[in-house]
This record gives sequence, structure tokens and C-alpha cells, in this order.
Amino acid sequence: MTDIIADSLTRIRNAAQRRLDVTILLHSNNIESIVSILVDKGYLESFKIKEVGNKKTIKVVLKYDDNGHSVINEMKKISKPGRRVHQGRDAIRTFKNGYGTLVVSTSQGVLPNDEAYKRGIGGEVICSIW
Repeated sequence: MTDIIADSLTRIRNAAQRRLDVTILLHSNNIESIVSILVDKGYLESFKIKEVGNKKTIKVVLKYDDNGHSVINEMKKISKPGRRVHQGRDAIRTFKNGYGTLVVSTSQGVLPNDEAYKRGIGGEVICSIW
């Protein structure tokens, strides 16, 4: 597998379309950071790291509204292995007029766009979600 982040986003998207309660992702520190941001922003219910033998996985609990629709409208991978997208501090200020979130990999770790803007740093835009 070339891009574990794209695979994880696709698994979450597919599980939300099928209205599943949980989905399992492969573990990496970047995936763990991205999932924790999505939980903090209210796009996912919770996550838990499971260790099976010598492999780690992340069990993600999806979140739905009162009508049974997923709270995730769209998830997109922005920066890809063949084309990295870097943006400065001012370019990541808001996304979808504050209704969406950009996940940015910075020199201070993986952060949401509003936190990166407060710290005054830019970086590689990993994905967008709203």
C-alpha cells in the first residue's frame, strides 16, 4: 500500500456511506493524530487503539445525526504522494467559512487549520473534511 492516509480516509468514507457503527484502520502515528483531530472536531464519536499480536489497529466509532445521516459530508485527500500541497499561514485560515476543517502537517505536528493559524505556521495540507 502506497498511501496509508488515503486508505484510512476511504475506509471512514465507505463505512459512513454504509451506515456502519465502527470501522478498523491500520495504525500509524499520523493516522492516530488525524483521527484524534476528527474526534475533537466532532466528525467521529471516538477511537481506540487495539493491539493484535505485533500489529496495531485503530477502531473508529462513526457519528450520525438524529436522522441517521453521517455528520461527515465530504472527506478529501489534498496532498498526494505524487503532488504535495503546502500552504502558508494565511492560506489555511478558514475552510468552508469555518464549517470545515483542514488537517495540516506542520513542524509542530499534525494540527487542524485553526490551531495552525493561531500558532502562526503553515505546512502540508493532508486532507479536508466538512
